[in-house]
Amino acid sequence: MNNNAVKENIKKQFGRSMLWYWISYFVVTMIGVGHTFFNILVLHMGSMAQGPGLGEGYEMTKPWHPLYNIIFFTVFALIYLKGMKQPTLKKALTTGALWSGLSIVLDLVGWVLIPHPLSLTFKQFYIEYQPWITLVYLAMLVAPVIAYLLIRKKK
Repeated sequence: MNNNAVKENIKKQFGRSMLWYWISYFVVTMIGVGHTFFNILVLHMGSMAQGPGLGEGYEMTKPWHPLYNIIFFTVFALIYLKGMKQPTLKKALTTGALWSGLSIVLDLVGWVLIPHPLSLTFKQFYIEYQPWITLVYLAMLVAPVIAYLLIRKKK
């Protein structure tokens, strides 16, 4: 393969990785927000507006967040890796590091720095959300590795 073909292949793989990352991130975010709204509207748990803190409706979803992430990031990593000619453990680890790292930056910007009705303070997101936020990022990191191992096991 010549140098241009290698570069094109890398760009194509990166584009596919980002496609499945964004789908995963959107799905788990919508499930988390939906779970919060369900708790507030259907189960009549307290909301952020009713204080204190983030409200019972959100607080009760926190232990579920790592589960959403490990399931959906693994499913979409499986789709992504199956689309490769030769998935490797190194590619899975690189994908997990990329997805987790991107989420750390995106979460800081989208949930902490940009004010909106669901935004959180730095303390709420990175201290009060422990251990769940750490487990979420860990789930994103290992999901492609789990997917790779599932692919390998099938062969």
